[in-house]
Amino acid sequence: MKIAVIDDYQNAFKTLKCFPKLAGHEVVVYSDTANDVASLVEKLKDADAVLLTQQRSFVPRAVIEQLPKLKLIGQTGRAATHVDLQACTEKGIVVSAGGSGNSSATAELTWGLILSALRSLPLEVNRLKAGQWQSTVGVGVKGKTIGIYAYGKIGSIVAAVGKAFGARVICWGREGSTGRAKAASFEVPKSREEFFAEADIVSLHLPLNKDTRGIVTGDDLARMKPTALMVNASRSGLIEKGALVEALKSGRPGFAAVDVYDKEPVGADEPLIKMNNVTCTPHLGYVTRESYEDYYAVVVDDIVSFAAGKPSNVLNPDALGKKG
Repeated sequence: MKIAVIDDYQNAFKTLKCFPKLAGHEVVVYSDTANDVASLVEKLKDADAVLLTQQRSFVPRAVIEQLPKLKLIGQTGRAATHVDLQACTEKGIVVSAGGSGNSSATAELTWGLILSALRSLPLEVNRLKAGQWQSTVGVGVKGKTIGIYAYGKIGSIVAAVGKAFGARVICWGREGSTGRAKAASFEVPKSREEFFAEADIVSLHLPLNKDTRGIVTGDDLARMKPTALMVNASRSGLIEKGALVEALKSGRPGFAAVDVYDKEPVGADEPLIKMNNVTCTPHLGYVTRESYEDYYAVVVDDIVSFAAGKPSNVLNPDALGKKG
C-alpha cells in the first residue's frame, strides 16, 4: 500500500521503533500542514492509507469525496471527531483509532506551563541570554489553591503534583469526576462560582466535544482573581470563543498559560501570543518521544492488520467490505 503520513511536524515518524513494521509499503511523510481542502487532497490523492496525528488536520466530506483510492484512515488516539465518519462509511473508507496515549506527558507539560508562568521563566531565560540578571519576583505554588477541571487521567496527575507542592487542590466537573476527586480526598467546592473565584490557578483537563465546547464562559473567567492564572493544555474550544482574550484584557484572570489554539499551527494573527501576560507553547502536551512511540505503534499495527485483511480498532464497521 501507499501510506501518507501527514502533519509530522518534527519528521519523527521514520525514527520510531514501529516504523520498520511497514517495510514493503511505500511511506510518504509530510511535515508541513495543509490548511485547505485542495492542498490536503493533493497530498492524499494517491494514498491507499493515511496516518493522522491527533487532530492536526480535519478530514471533511469535501476531502473524502475526492480520494477514490483511499481505503484506510489510521488515527492516533481514540478521538476522531475531526474525521467525517459518515462520509468515510459511504465511500467504504475504514477508520481505525485506538490506544490511549500517555497521560503523564500532558500533565508534565501542564506543570511546565504553570511554573514557567508563575516564575516568568521565558522572560528570565531570554534576559539572561542577553547578558541581563534578575528582573522579576516569582510566585510560589505552596499555599495556593489550584483548581482542577476535571479530575480524570490527566487532571488526577496534575492534582497529585499540586498536593506534593503544598497547594490546596479543589476539583470541579461532572458527578463522576467530582466523585473520583472526593474518593482521592480532594475538595469539591459548593458551586461552580466558588471554584473559579477561589482558585489561584485553574487548569482545564476535559475532552472537547459537543457537550464541553465553550463550557468555560466569560462569566466564569470574570470571577477569577486579578492575580489568578488560567491554564489550558487540553483544547482551545473548551473556553468560549474570544472570552479568554477579553478576560485577560479586563484583568480577570490576570494571567494565562496555553498550549492550544483555535487554529493550529498558530499564525501571526493569534492574539494570545502577542500578550505579555500569557505564556504560550505550540501544542506540546503529548509531544514526547514516549508518547509518539505509544500513539504510532497502535496505528502502525492497525495498518499492518488492515493490509493482512484483519482490520482492528475500527470505528465504522459498516465501511468494511465496501471497497475492494
